[in-house]
Amino acid sequence: MTHPVTALGVRARDYGFRHSGRKDPAISHINLDIAPGERVLLVGPSGAGKSTLLAALGGVLGSSAEDGEHTGTLQAGSPGEVGMVLQDPEAQTIYTRVGDDVAFGCENRGIPADEIWPRVRHGLDVVGLEVPLWHNTAELSGGQKQRLALAGVIAMGAGLILLDEPTANLDPEGAVEVVKAVVDAVNDSGATLVVVEHRLELWVEHVDRMIVLGHGGRIVADGPPQEILDSHGEQLATQGVWVPEQRPSMLEATTAASSATQADNVRDAAVWTEQLQCGWDAQTPTASPRTVSIPLGQTTAITGANGVGKTTFALTIAGLLQPLSGTMGVHESIAQGLAGRPHDWSSTQLAKRISYVFQDPEAQFVASTVRDELLITAAAVSDSVPARGSLRRKRTADVPQHLHERADELLERLGLSHLAQANPFSLSGGQKRRLSVATALVASPSLVLLDEPTFGQDRNTFFELLELIKQLNGAGVTVAAITHDPTFVSHVADHHIELGA
Repeated sequence: MTHPVTALGVRARDYGFRHSGRKDPAISHINLDIAPGERVLLVGPSGAGKSTLLAALGGVLGSSAEDGEHTGTLQAGSPGEVGMVLQDPEAQTIYTRVGDDVAFGCENRGIPADEIWPRVRHGLDVVGLEVPLWHNTAELSGGQKQRLALAGVIAMGAGLILLDEPTANLDPEGAVEVVKAVVDAVNDSGATLVVVEHRLELWVEHVDRMIVLGHGGRIVADGPPQEILDSHGEQLATQGVWVPEQRPSMLEATTAASSATQADNVRDAAVWTEQLQCGWDAQTPTASPRTVSIPLGQTTAITGANGVGKTTFALTIAGLLQPLSGTMGVHESIAQGLAGRPHDWSSTQLAKRISYVFQDPEAQFVASTVRDELLITAAAVSDSVPARGSLRRKRTADVPQHLHERADELLERLGLSHLAQANPFSLSGGQKRRLSVATALVASPSLVLLDEPTFGQDRNTFFELLELIKQLNGAGVTVAAITHDPTFVSHVADHHIELGA
C-alpha cells in the first residue's frame, strides 16, 4: 500500500537555540540545506544537541522566553507535514486505544475518513506491532510504544520524517525490523528522512548523508557516510560515536567473566522467585509465572523480546508492584531486618535498600535543578535529615556534607557537573538517563534495578556507566539491568536471565 507524499526540504541559516537558564547554547551557528527526499543520519556525542536540532526541525522546540531563545532562521515545513518519533515514545502516546493513536496524525491532516483505517492497519503492519486496534496503549512495552509512534508517522504520510533513536528500546531483531520498516516506508512515499542515532551500523548503508554535531552544538562534518567515516572515523570514536568496526579502546578493561554464574541456592541470591506471577492488576498478568534467582553482589542482565513483561517483572521484585501470586524472597543483607516482601515495606525503607531507574527518566524527576534532584533523594533516605511540617518533608538544606560530596562525585563521574544548575527536563536523552542512574545511586542502596540503563549513551558515557556498575559490584551492591544491548550483556553481566512470554 503506497502513499506518495510531497517531500519537504530543510533550510537553516546561522540557527541556534539556548535553553532558558542555561549559559551555553544547545545548538549554534547551524547552516544547513537538506533536499526533498534526502536521507540524513545525524550523529555526535551525547549532549551535542542532536535531539534539540531534531525538535527544532519538527516545530516542537519551545518558542517562548520561558523555554529558550532562538537565533537565526529555520524552515522545515508546517507541523502537519512533519512526522516525528521522539526519544521518549511515552510522551507522544495520546489515546488509550492503539488504533485511535495511530489515526490521530491522519485526522489532524484532514485525510478522508474512508482512507484513515486502511492507513492505520498499513502502518501497524509495516512496523510489526501485532496487537488489536482496541488494545490499551498503557499496556504496551516501551519498545512497542516506539513502534506505535512510528506507525502513526507512516500512516499520516509525512513529507519529512524525523526519528530520534527509534531503535533504542528494541531488541536486536526488532531493531533490524524497524529500520527495514522505515526504509520501506521512505522508499514507498519518497519522504525526506532525518535520523538521530549513536550506533551507526544499522543506518549507515541506508542514508545518503551524514551530519556530525560536535560539543557546543555546531556542525563539524557533513557529507557522504563513507567519506565521513574514512576522514573522521577515529575522531568520532574518540568523541563517543559508535563507529562501525572501531573497537572501543576501553573494552578489555571492562570485560566481564565469559561465563555467567548462577546462584547455587536461595542463600546466595539477592532476590529469588518461585512461580511469581506479575501484572499491573489481577486481571492483566503480563506473562506466565517465573522462577528465577539473581545472584548477590553481581550484575545480572535481564533480556527478552519486547512485550514479554521484563519491566513488570523488575518493578515487582523492586517492590513497586504487588505480586499477583507466587513466592519471592530477599537476602538478609538487603532486607536488613525487615520481614515480608519489598512491596510490604514503607517507601523510605524501600528507598534505603532498593533503587529503581525507570525506562522513562523523566518519570522520576521532581526538582528544578540537576544537583537538587540528587539531594532530594539523599534527604529522603537520610536518618540525619529531620522531617519538617505536617507533610513530614525533608529539606535539601539539611542534607549533611558527606551526601553533598556523594552527589558531586556522581555528577562528575557521569559527566553532568557542568549541568548541575540546569533544569533536568532540559537535558538530552542520554544526560537524563545518566541523571536518573545518579539519583538511584546517591542513596547507596544494596540492590539497584535499571531499566535500559545505556539508552541514549554515546560510547564514552556507555563505558563510564559500565565502569561505575563494576565498582558497585566491587562494593557489594547487586545490580540487575533490563537491556537489549548485546555489548552490555557480553561485557558487564556476570549472570543472564532470558525472559520468554
